[in-house]
Amino acid sequence: MARVYVSIGSNIEREQHARAALDELTAHYGSLQCSTIYETAAVGFDGDNFYNLVVGFDTQETPTEVATHLREIEDRNGRVREGARFSARTLDLDLLLYDDLILEEGRLQLPRDEITKHAFVLRPLAEIAGECRHPLIGKTIAQLWSEFPKNDAAIWPVELPR
Repeated sequence: MARVYVSIGSNIEREQHARAALDELTAHYGSLQCSTIYETAAVGFDGDNFYNLVVGFDTQETPTEVATHLREIEDRNGRVREGARFSARTLDLDLLLYDDLILEEGRLQLPRDEITKHAFVLRPLAEIAGECRHPLIGKTIAQLWSEFPKNDAAIWPVELPR
């Protein structure tokens, strides 16, 4: 079994899509370890704020199978792939870590480089996988978050209404 971590982001009907992602991931993979949900401003474009969180789970699927399943969940939730790379989206699911695997295969990159670039990925990942080591850098995720420039970290916790 591999331990994987996936980021979830949405800024279009974000509560609905975050819940849908959690429901579908739970139905397919079982119990999820979930970070706090964080709200952040859009990065790279002007748009509504995002909800972001990270989940962890165990799977026997290959990295490619997990990535394919994540893409299918995005598609079922109305993800539009045309247009600018940085744009509003119903749902964005990214495979961040797959155990300590280092892989670059087409669009699939492990570990995902966004881990060290964006607070909206690193902070929730540090919350649930702080002891994990970044496979390329060798530092723990908690160390990376402690060293992250907080002036670039416009991120705050939120709760989904029931």
